[in-house]
Amino acid sequence: MTELSCVIERVVFRNEGNGFAVVDVKAGKRRTRAVGLMPDARSGMLCVLKGAFEVNGRFGEQFVFKDYEEAEPTDAGSMEDFLGSGILRGVGPKTAAIIVARFGDETLSVLEGAPERLLGIPGIGAKKLEQIKESYAERREIADVVLHFVRLGVERATAMKLYRKYGGETVGLVSEDPFRLVREADGIDFKTADRIALRLGLAENSEQRIGAGILYVLANAAAGGNTYLPRERFMEDTSALLGVARDEIEDAALSLVIGGGIQKEKVDGEDAYFLASYYLAEKGVCNGLGRLAAADIKPVRAHIDALISAMETEKGIVLSGEQKQAIEHSLTSGVFVITGGPGTGKTTIIKAVADILAFCDFEIAIAAPTGRAAKRITESTGYEAKTLHRLLEYSADPDSEKMYFGKDSYSPLEIDALIIDEASMIDVLLMHALIDALPSGIRLIIVGDADQLPPVGAGNVLKDILSSERVDFAGLHEIYRQAAESLIVTNAHRINRGEMPIVNEKDGNFFLERKNDEESALKSILDLVRTRLPKYCGEGHTRRDIQVITPVKNRRLGTISLNAELQAVLNPPAPGKSERRHGGRVFRKGDKVMQMKNDYTLSWIDLSSLDKGEGIFNGDIGFIESINEDDDTISVIFDDVRLVKYDEDGFDHIELAYAITVHKSQGSEYPVVVMPMMFVPPMLATRNLLYTAITRGRDLVVLVGSESRLSVMVGNAGSKDRYSALASFLRAYPRT
Repeated sequence: MTELSCVIERVVFRNEGNGFAVVDVKAGKRRTRAVGLMPDARSGMLCVLKGAFEVNGRFGEQFVFKDYEEAEPTDAGSMEDFLGSGILRGVGPKTAAIIVARFGDETLSVLEGAPERLLGIPGIGAKKLEQIKESYAERREIADVVLHFVRLGVERATAMKLYRKYGGETVGLVSEDPFRLVREADGIDFKTADRIALRLGLAENSEQRIGAGILYVLANAAAGGNTYLPRERFMEDTSALLGVARDEIEDAALSLVIGGGIQKEKVDGEDAYFLASYYLAEKGVCNGLGRLAAADIKPVRAHIDALISAMETEKGIVLSGEQKQAIEHSLTSGVFVITGGPGTGKTTIIKAVADILAFCDFEIAIAAPTGRAAKRITESTGYEAKTLHRLLEYSADPDSEKMYFGKDSYSPLEIDALIIDEASMIDVLLMHALIDALPSGIRLIIVGDADQLPPVGAGNVLKDILSSERVDFAGLHEIYRQAAESLIVTNAHRINRGEMPIVNEKDGNFFLERKNDEESALKSILDLVRTRLPKYCGEGHTRRDIQVITPVKNRRLGTISLNAELQAVLNPPAPGKSERRHGGRVFRKGDKVMQMKNDYTLSWIDLSSLDKGEGIFNGDIGFIESINEDDDTISVIFDDVRLVKYDEDGFDHIELAYAITVHKSQGSEYPVVVMPMMFVPPMLATRNLLYTAITRGRDLVVLVGSESRLSVMVGNAGSKDRYSALASFLRAYPRT
């Protein structure tokens, strides 16, 4: 590793969120560009960079540093640069030159111990002296905090992040509870906090450390979709993380149970450990479903068979016996679940139930987990559908960034019936919030496809409800004539049965382009998206209708690589086309992008109505409308109407979306889907992942790759099991 002693002449770019900086530096007579994590980068800063010179294909030679140390000025010239860089409020280049000329090598000593001597400098009065003293004290404070944590083995960029979070109280707060960093400091993991704790002298078997480890293990499990861990798995994971005995884990867990942080409960006869929030959510959903199912509901005002017949006559449709039965149960049950694959008539049933309830003057609402799913059900039924968040009137605390719902048990929804679509995507925390806001006597109709991937969040609500066999449901199996004409629908059901799909039929809409290696598959995908598919689909379809979906983020055919390649052919740089580089990525006007995390406080304006609102959600897709270099913002239009302006802090929350993962595609429908079919890690090479991917396509699906890889996925019925307790709780719920 090379050490480069230098002075920063210009900060070209700095990401305030993660500390990544691009700086122009001068080392002796040599000038070069340096890149790395430096959250406190500023012009005039003297530092020693530790890294190596590398040649970047786009930017040429640059010094890539892994660490750095700030240096004190050692001569009059560097002292003048240091003070004139703006590091001290009230001191510019001219004043800096006068100070250094007056005090020479004593300058730092004067600032440190006798700042009142500066009153003899022209232009420095009592007010400016206070500014100088405060800014110098702040700089010393930052330096002391950073040095404290660097000595504990913490990277300098991480130490700066801590200071920005806690300020002058950093050392005291972290010394008191190092593990607060995992809960409160974004981007600091348990291992970093644990390393700090041990170096501060905390014993390996202290209850504080073991308790923090337990909470981390359960939180990590929840991030993987689990609402609890069975006792043996819980003990194994916690012991492996902390290296302590099981009896010590038992003692710390008991203290957390008493304190309310975690819950210990039997699940199907086996001890299980929950974070309190997930235990309360699963119990709450269970009790809420039981309450709704047992309550008296407002009766419809006519015989149901007659209502269904009248609706068929009015709409000019003929319902099957399976559909009629599902509609009847939806109208007569407090809670009813409808599940089925594509083409089985779920949307027809939703519309029929809504029509009948509206005819009977029932106040109804229709909702879905995502904006895209809500928009689709609105277009297909004619009834306005809202996102669950909007239905529950979400709001956010801008300080904590936590979300709150305006609708709950104290302020319930004032409706007679609620229909939820795409229920497979609903995690247990959101379902709990929804159930909490539903008054007894309401009809709750839950619609979804249980063979889809589970939700991104923890829990397995739809599958657990069905497997409990304690909630009335209808499983739809008949594929209707128009849907059966689509090979997408036919193949989805074939794949679900473990059968290979039918491909490449004349006039069909499901194709496999056989390729045996990733490079040839990539070339084919680029050709398909750029020229072949727009030409094949003809009038009425554009490149925007085509969505590439892939199982993985990494590898040659993962989202990262594919997005770079697709951007290069679909939206290349051009004279006059604005672009913004950020964290190794390039955003251009016209790029397709996706929001990567829920942001409840992000403001938008509806271009069609000029209404304003807040909230952009994980998975929302839009297009970059403009990039403003003057105020360093990127404007994105979502759903063709909602305009959002991102500042630099928000750039980390959007990604290119020419290619997205299968998980991010849930709840969406695209006219054309293209999917690479090459090597997939075994845990992702599952039948339900493939099923979910192809059912995102409405008009055309093209797989590109190996038939043998396709066969592996079709044949793999297994999927990564989740630990969720809702089914067990429902089975134990007392019958009425």
